[in-house]
Amino acid sequence: MEPLTVVAQLWERIEARDWDGVAGLIAEDAVIEWPVSGERIVGRANFIAVNSDDGYADERSVELLRILPDGDLVVTEVEIPQDHVVYRAVSLWTVRDGEIVEAREYWTSPGQDPAPRWRAGYVEPLVAD
Repeated sequence: MEPLTVVAQLWERIEARDWDGVAGLIAEDAVIEWPVSGERIVGRANFIAVNSDDGYADERSVELLRILPDGDLVVTEVEIPQDHVVYRAVSLWTVRDGEIVEAREYWTSPGQDPAPRWRAGYVEPLVAD
């Protein structure tokens, strides 16, 4: 399966809460890093456990905003709205032999890191798409 297809299916299966399906796309020894929170998830089982946890895997939708393939690397941008906040992630997925073997995901919320006042004369507010 092409890397683009693997990663597109990953987000579809995460939204569907199809954890067995997600597991079929993640290598057993995959490493997923979340630099913003300073965490590394090692292994398929841990990735599934984190994402399927009852306190974390609520009924949220996943909107795939962009997906860009470059060989074994696929970059995605997703948005996951919650009741009180919208999460966005840019993820860099490495796919080999039809499985995700590593990733680095940058999760944040729009407005979480306010712009410093000194830049006000050089920038304009970004309006959500």
